[in-house]
Amino acid sequence: MADAKVIPFDDDRSRARRRPARAEGEAAAVRALPGPKEAPEEPGEPGEPEGLSGGPGGPASASPEPEPGPEPAARGGSGWERRLAGGLAFLRRRVTGEYEVDEFGYDEELTDQVLMSLLRPLYEKYFRVEVKGVENIPAEGGALIVANHSGTLPLDGLMMQVAVHDHHPAGRHLRLLAADLVFVLPVVNELARKAGHTLACAEDAERLLRSGEIVGVMPEGFKGIGKPFGERYKLQRFGRGGFVSTALRAGVPIVPCSIVGAEEIYPMLGNAKTLARVLGFPYFPLTPTFPWLGPLGALPLPTKWTIQFGEPIPTDSFAPEAAEDPMLMFNLTDQVREQIQHTLYKLLVQRRSVFF
Repeated sequence: MADAKVIPFDDDRSRARRRPARAEGEAAAVRALPGPKEAPEEPGEPGEPEGLSGGPGGPASASPEPEPGPEPAARGGSGWERRLAGGLAFLRRRVTGEYEVDEFGYDEELTDQVLMSLLRPLYEKYFRVEVKGVENIPAEGGALIVANHSGTLPLDGLMMQVAVHDHHPAGRHLRLLAADLVFVLPVVNELARKAGHTLACAEDAERLLRSGEIVGVMPEGFKGIGKPFGERYKLQRFGRGGFVSTALRAGVPIVPCSIVGAEEIYPMLGNAKTLARVLGFPYFPLTPTFPWLGPLGALPLPTKWTIQFGEPIPTDSFAPEAAEDPMLMFNLTDQVREQIQHTLYKLLVQRRSVFF
């Protein structure tokens, strides 16, 4: 099996960003499949009317006659044929290594065709996510989406990724910034990189933003997802405002995002701190079902979610040196935090029920 073209994650040399070769792979797959449009390209007899094959045995009208019969059936099965052909072409590319990942390990083709398909039932059927304000995300160029974080397990980031992927008019992709813990866990590490997640550091975030990507960050970090159930929907501290500094240096807008519904999927009633230290986790949750029901207790509750993207806060009017102004960073951080908190309260008032 050939290896994919992977550039090491920790290589800091300057490299031009390569787009995944999805379009090329698909074009190659189409060329490999003989289609009806390829026949006219073969050399024919000059002056022959279009559509006449001039085969031996008389007029060409005899050969096209049988074609109208099977045409409806062919049309009915064309969708399945295209899916099958696309699936086989996808498998061939994975086996032969004819696909690309970017310098962070992001595999756009795998994300679109596999990972999003696995997350979509959870998004649409289980949490029944309602998306608002997705048009506030720019259609092109970089932008930094800043969201609240909750839910004991970081499912909110994955649902936000599906929301941008499936509902944005331009079909944009969200690149999430993740904590160090994500990249030391086996299996999770590889899946996170393939899905476009990268280490939550200013250098990587700025590089993505300057290349025109949509980047998502949740400044509350473990303080947000590991907070007790009694403090739900109360935003924790947003760090030192590093995300604002990154947006200022890249000159991209900041889009506040509020997520309602994730707080109740694992109501965290307690924290086994000793066990968490032994396992190397930031916390070990105790919920009404976990760990009392074993693996069954890890099943999230089917709450009803709402994700709302707020109006973007522009940063391109500030000078580059504004990223070093602590007072400006504090004010912008507070503005983003207050906008998210206000929207959370508004969505909670509008919500009929936790589950409906």
